[in-house]
Amino acid sequence: MTELGLPDTILACLFDLDGVVTKTAVVHAAAWKETFDAFLYAYEGARGRPFDQVADYDEYVDGRPRADGVRAFLASRGIHLPEGTPGDPPDARTVHGLGNRKNGLLLERIRTGGVEAYDDTLRYLEAVRAHGLRTAIVSSSANCRDMLRAVGAEHFFDVRIDGVVAAERHLPGKPHPDTFLAAARDLGVEAAQAAVFEDALAGMDAGRAGGFGYVVGVDRAGQSDALYAHGASVVVRDLAELGGKR
Repeated sequence: MTELGLPDTILACLFDLDGVVTKTAVVHAAAWKETFDAFLYAYEGARGRPFDQVADYDEYVDGRPRADGVRAFLASRGIHLPEGTPGDPPDARTVHGLGNRKNGLLLERIRTGGVEAYDDTLRYLEAVRAHGLRTAIVSSSANCRDMLRAVGAEHFFDVRIDGVVAAERHLPGKPHPDTFLAAARDLGVEAAQAAVFEDALAGMDAGRAGGFGYVVGVDRAGQSDALYAHGASVVVRDLAELGGKR
């Protein structure tokens, strides 16, 4: 499949949402920063080191389920909070409370600023479908379906494995490969017959751990070396670059 830049053994394509299909990774990062900076100031005072919207986001929260991101970042600062419950209010000093605070800020930013899709990905999806490959969206976001509908992209995918489905099926999120493996199963293909498209380091780890046939790192943030180090088969800045790559 030279036109798609994929090995001939690939029968299905599994796409991450934020940063691959939609231009929402930067919005997520900003919402995380506002959430964590407010918490760190209240918890540690002026001596607290702010959340780094690039380094901390890439390392600890990008691509992970919301609560996992909270735990991972706080652990990096030696902070451990009670778990709380998924219904905790956004001002609760718990893992779920911080996660809910971030989600509220994210949705407000999306309401005021809207959602956009990456045109290169939409064109690539059209080509993938025209070649008869099956497709899935694999995202840790519980807002995945609404995001796809907002950019008119829901029809591109045969299967959706998102934060809602993962919770229903008790699937651990990225960097574990379980959500991608579930998508491949739902599409009726083996992992070796599926290509993963991801921009997050946690997603690269999931692709490598799952034994997928091809892992495409989508470099929207200038982290090509890190994407390769975490398991990418190839790294592109734009999916249009895949044409002719094998």
